Amino acid sequence: MANDDLIVFDSEPEAPAVPLEYWKVLVVDDDQDVHRATRYSLAECAVLGRSLQFLSAFSAAEAALLLDQHRDTAVILLDVVMEDETAGLRLVRTIRQELNLPDVRIVLRTGQPGYAPEEEAIRDYDINDYKSKNELTHTRLLTTITAAIRSFAYIRALADGRKDLERIVDASSDL
Repeated sequence: MANDDLIVFDSEPEAPAVPLEYWKVLVVDDDQDVHRATRYSLAECAVLGRSLQFLSAFSAAEAALLLDQHRDTAVILLDVVMEDETAGLRLVRTIRQELNLPDVRIVLRTGQPGYAPEEEAIRDYDINDYKSKNELTHTRLLTTITAAIRSFAYIRALADGRKDLERIVDASSDL
């Protein structure tokens, strides 16, 4: 074989593109159809270059356990009324105070408007948004998720910057 002869190799089939990172979205609702509809509506969506990975909980207690295991969850779509009229709001308190998850963004959803006062819930419980289930079309749900994930990413970036600054201050004081 001469030096200028080319050797051609058959190309291997490309592996399917698998995102390396996901945004975790926890759906907390006692209605299985809400879980299915949410997953179906957002199945092929990507937000800020990442796919969505869905976790499901059907009660506040189950959600708290999942969040303790998946502390990197970005967004929670949380039904206000599950086991009782205030289960969702109690879970928010658990998320913020007991689990100490200040970064996760919470979107309250209700099929029964009026159970949680919108302004008070958002102010007192660090809620990202409050929506009625029937108003969450595909476009509105995607917009809501995108805004919540963007907020989560900013909060995380600020926290990381704060940690880096603390390390710099600590290192400079050691010098």
